[in-house]
Amino acid sequence: MSLRLGDTAPDFEQDSSEGRIRFHEWLGDSWGILFSHPADFTPVCTTELGLTAKLKDEFAKRNVKAIALSVDDVESHKRWINDINETQGCTVNFPILADGDRTVSTLYDMIHPNADDSMTVRSLFVIDPNKKVRLMITYPASTGRNFNEVLRVVDSLQLTDDHKVATPGNWTAGDDVVIVPSLQDEEEIQKRFPKGYKAVRPYLRMTPDPKANWSGD
Repeated sequence: MSLRLGDTAPDFEQDSSEGRIRFHEWLGDSWGILFSHPADFTPVCTTELGLTAKLKDEFAKRNVKAIALSVDDVESHKRWINDINETQGCTVNFPILADGDRTVSTLYDMIHPNADDSMTVRSLFVIDPNKKVRLMITYPASTGRNFNEVLRVVDSLQLTDDHKVATPGNWTAGDDVVIVPSLQDEEEIQKRFPKGYKAVRPYLRMTPDPKANWSGD
C-alpha cells in the first residue's frame, strides 16, 4: 500500500553525505522535509539544492530539518556538493541520502516506472515531530519545486495545529484565516479569537491570523 497523509513516515538507516543516518533519530523533535532528485549533477536539482541551502534560516525558524536523496552514492554526492556550492553561491548545510539500493525510494514510493524505471521523481514529504506524513507533493523530473510554497505549507500546518483554524487559498502568514466549521460555541470562539470574526456565510467565518505579525518565529 502506498504512503498516505497521516501515516507514520517509514524509518530507515542509510548512508549520506554527512554519514550514516537513522531517520527518526535524526529528525528528533523537529519537522522534516525529505525530498528526492532523479540523479546527481543534473541542472534542475542543482538549483533546488542551492535554494534549500539558502533557506537554512527560514527552516530553522520553523524547527524544520531538510534532507535530500538521490540514487547515486556518497562520493558522487560529495563531488556534486562542490558544484552546487560553486554554481549557486551557497554552502550545502543538510545531508543528501545515498539510495543506490533503492531502500528509501521504495519505502516512500519515489520511483514511478511510467515516468522513469530507475530514477526517482521529484517527491517531497513534510513530516511532523510525531513522525506523521503531513504533505506529499510529486513533480515531474523537468519541473523544479517552489520552496516558497513548501515554507507556506509548513506555516499553515504549524498554525492550524495550534489553533482551530484552516488557511484559505493563497494564504500566507499574517493573512486572515478561517474558523473551522466544527467550532460552534460562541463563548469559546470569542475566547480563542479576541479580534473577532466576519461571518461571510455561516460556514465561512474569517478571522485575523492568531499569530498576527508572525514571521515564522
